[in-house]
This record gives sequence, C-alpha cells and structure tokens, in this order.
Amino acid sequence: MPYQAKSDRYESMLYRRCGRSGLKLPAVSLGLWHNFGDVNRFDTSRELVRHAFDRGITHFDLANNYGPPPGSAEENFGRILRDDLLPWRDELIISSKAGYTMWDGPYGDWGSKKYLVASLNQSLKRMGLEYVDIFYHHRPDPDTPLEETMAALDLIVRQGKALYIGLSNYPAELAQKAFAILNQLGTPCLIHQPKYSMFERWVEADLLDTLEQHGVGSIAFSPLAGGVLTDRYLAGIPEDSRAASGSQFLKPDQLTEDKLAKVRKLNDIALARGQKLSQMALAWVLRGDRITSVLIGASKVSQIDDAVNTLSNLHLSEQEVAEIEKILV
Repeated sequence: MPYQAKSDRYESMLYRRCGRSGLKLPAVSLGLWHNFGDVNRFDTSRELVRHAFDRGITHFDLANNYGPPPGSAEENFGRILRDDLLPWRDELIISSKAGYTMWDGPYGDWGSKKYLVASLNQSLKRMGLEYVDIFYHHRPDPDTPLEETMAALDLIVRQGKALYIGLSNYPAELAQKAFAILNQLGTPCLIHQPKYSMFERWVEADLLDTLEQHGVGSIAFSPLAGGVLTDRYLAGIPEDSRAASGSQFLKPDQLTEDKLAKVRKLNDIALARGQKLSQMALAWVLRGDRITSVLIGASKVSQIDDAVNTLSNLHLSEQEVAEIEKILV
C-alpha cells in the first residue's frame, strides 16, 4: 500500500530558527549514522524514516561514510525517498557531510576542494537528489588551508548542489576563522554540529558563545552519550547492548561504576519529572535556546516517539538543573 504521510504530523513538533537564518529545524532530527546501512534490515530502516516524518521530523542527517558499508545509508535513504517521500521533498531538510575517509588514495579524505566536490557529487547520485539542503565539512583538516576548504563549500552552494553549508567537530577558535572566511565569500555558515551531552560538555567552554556571536545555529549529536543516558545500563551492561557488542563507539571500560552511579541518580530525577532518563537528557541539551536541534539515532519507532514526546516537557527548574549539575561534577 503506498505511503501517505499523516495529516497531523506537524502538531507535536517544535521548530526552532537556525541561528540568524530564515530556516527552522525540528527540535528533534533523525541521524542515519547507525541502523540504515546494508548490514541492517531495509524494511526496518524504511519504517523508522517514515515514522519520523509522521511525527514531524523533517530533518534527516547523513554523511558520505554512513553505513556500513560506507555510502549504503545514503543509497538506502535515496530508495526510501524515491519510493515513499518524494512527494514531500520540499518539506524535508536533507543533509550530508564529507571529511572522513571515503575511498582509497590521496583524494578520498579530509578537506581539499577535490575531495569535497567529488564526495558531494557521489552523495547526490546515491540519494537521487539534485541538491542537499545542508552540506557539512565533517572535521577540520590540519593540512589543507582553511581558505581552500571554505572556498569549496562556497563553490558547492554557488553550483546549486547545497542550499546551506555547515561545519562539524570544529573547535571554537577554528570555527570563528571559518565563519569569517565564509562571510567574506558571501556564503555564511548556517549551522555547527558538535558532540554534546551531559557527559560531553566541551562546547560550553567557548563554542556556544562563538555560535551565538556569529548567528550560527547548532545541532548536537550523541545527546544520549551513545546510549549511556538511557535506562539501558541502570543494572549494568546487558549482553545484547551496544557496550557488550564490541562496538568502537561504546566500550565496556567507558561504563565505570562511577559513571553508572551518576546515571542512576540522574534517572531518579527523570522519574520524579515523569520522564524517562533519555527524555530528560534531551531536554537538558535543548534547555534555553542555545541548541537548535538534537540529533537522535533510532533502531525502533518507540525511541522516536520517546524523543518527540520529550517536547511536551522541556522545562527544567533551577532546582533540577542544580541537582543535575551536582551529580555531573
């Protein structure tokens, strides 16, 4: 039966303006880093994307190397787009990135103009798109001049292959230099994508101030600290969990007893708020207006529902913030 988007899909979603741009993003966006590659069941990936859109999630975040294997998440998303979501393309924000190793040889990594332009051309072909809404440089390149990388992003926008450009994993000082170059070129940076959660707070030192100063939006990835800030690990490390699976993204030695004790205390605060720990963790990242959107991953539709339902209770009292801070110290 052909997919038909739900008519009430925008009723439960909060949309926030991205920096000083005209673009609004959903407060919850869906990342396709995991669970959308060829190693995953396509029907499940399709169900997740469709359900996300039905819940008002209009922003789908990809990268050239997402899979595994690299490129397969974009191919699978392109298939879902073609078969299900194409009538609503103008209601979607689709992003991709380049900056990590994608192919062999000297032109398949980092931040040269050669690599970025070629990578985006490949991404567009995999997804069956004429343009992406946002194209990111995925990480700083220590060897390529910053001017070349930013000029490549400017070129991509002028070629009509991306509407906006963004940066990911850039520290504040380097981001500020990049913003200045982009402004001079006439293609201001729309958004920055940093890693940010209760357990990963480096952005608070100076990056968030820098973004606010320059009118750049933000989208936090790994807001649940790779799944640690959920009820998954309250009683230890389950045998079927990511931490027990040998995943490079969450290793058992990262789940110290001290960290798990903090997770349990945070869970008590969440329960007192009438929320799951994962929901309170998202509310904490979204507190105030400094973060435009949180980027969630999902392996089942209930996780998408939990994230979207967070938006009905985003307020954290001063006392709750103080109690959380005391635990995190």
